[in-house]
Amino acid sequence: MATVMQWEQLLSTRRFKHVDGRIEPSRSLPGEPDAGLRSDFHVDHDRVVFSSAFRRLGRKTQVHPLAQNDHTHNRLTHSVEVACVGRSLGNRVGAMLAMDNRLPAGYSAFDIGAIVQVACLAHDIGNPPFGHTGEDALRVWFRHPDHARYLVGLSDAERQDIQTFEGNAHSLRMVSSLEMYGREGGMRLTSASLGALTKYPWTSDTFPARGKFNLYRSELDYFAAVATELGLPRHGQHHWARHPLVYLMEAADDICYAILDLEDAGEIDIIDVREFEALLTPLAEIDRVWSTDDPRQKCAMLRGMAVGKCVSNVADRFMAHHDALLDGEFAAKDLLAVCTGRVSDALSAAKELASRKVYRHPSKLVTEIAAYPCLATLLDILVPSAHAYISHPQRTLSPRDATHLALLTPRLEADDSLYQAYMKILDFIGGMTDNHAARLARQLSGVGLV
Repeated sequence: MATVMQWEQLLSTRRFKHVDGRIEPSRSLPGEPDAGLRSDFHVDHDRVVFSSAFRRLGRKTQVHPLAQNDHTHNRLTHSVEVACVGRSLGNRVGAMLAMDNRLPAGYSAFDIGAIVQVACLAHDIGNPPFGHTGEDALRVWFRHPDHARYLVGLSDAERQDIQTFEGNAHSLRMVSSLEMYGREGGMRLTSASLGALTKYPWTSDTFPARGKFNLYRSELDYFAAVATELGLPRHGQHHWARHPLVYLMEAADDICYAILDLEDAGEIDIIDVREFEALLTPLAEIDRVWSTDDPRQKCAMLRGMAVGKCVSNVADRFMAHHDALLDGEFAAKDLLAVCTGRVSDALSAAKELASRKVYRHPSKLVTEIAAYPCLATLLDILVPSAHAYISHPQRTLSPRDATHLALLTPRLEADDSLYQAYMKILDFIGGMTDNHAARLARQLSGVGLV
């Protein structure tokens, strides 16, 4: 049966840029990629790693906000580890594709690994301060009935975007609009890397009940060009099929947070490390005597073996469902759902334990509760002032509003629409680290004035 998507298109190295409101192909810079030294996907990797947004992940929440323990993960260490697992998955799948003569000429198994690695590195780059709690805090503010007056004049689709801050959509916005070539195509990553990054290739109003999406209206035309280049089938006006390599990025993320979030919890004594050991021992299939009695070292060794088992099984499942993935008709929720019982059961048990003992732990809840007034303080200052500026016929401001908006980077422009103004505010706040957001909110409240 002929497949809808073809690997030759799905691995496209074409880059795109914005030119006077149009989306056009972007030529590589002279000497880029360096002849024989860096592939196009290695260029993608370096652009993500050297971006300021990626560096800021070092002070953003993974699970434990403002964690004091130096060994717990933040978004940066999480992203690096996910990228390692993703690269292993991609390399393994790439080798299987090559063995089956499915890999196009000119590509190697390592190219598949590099694409997945880039997507994994960038997958959390748009997360706001305080993680998923920060996402919800931004949504809650814009959905509050007292703030409805600030949304008058937006289209229904624009209102849906503004009221539904989504880290996945901001990750795509970060790499395609904000970082490197601001407003001119962002990092201008290859189409293949952008496809592998876009976990939810639809707009906020396509499936509003789901909440998850990758396409703000501001990036819709850009992604449409990428989707056409990749040959992603349309499932609706603003809805495309997933790129097959998204499933590997997604699996790498799920593996890491299921296993490593629990390892962190053991590190800071939220769970007993023996619970972690009992959970992973069946998956790791231990058949030898331990070389250490240190329970934390045991956990680290178990984690490595468990991740290896997951990588092997997920890659096998990808190839088993290859045709359905390329048809855009893969019916399961994700690849972990079709893994062997040993893998899926262990990861499900890990997530259940984390949900029961980690995510609702008092040490985490207090900081999460504080995230709502923290981000509300920033929005209380910026949104009314931006609304006053955009609504004024001459685009003038009172001294107080002008002082408020002087905080904003980048500044509002006279030709900005209300939607563009609010997106700049969400970019500004969403790009903050936990520490910066908490410190700025405290200063603006007057508590930190003296």
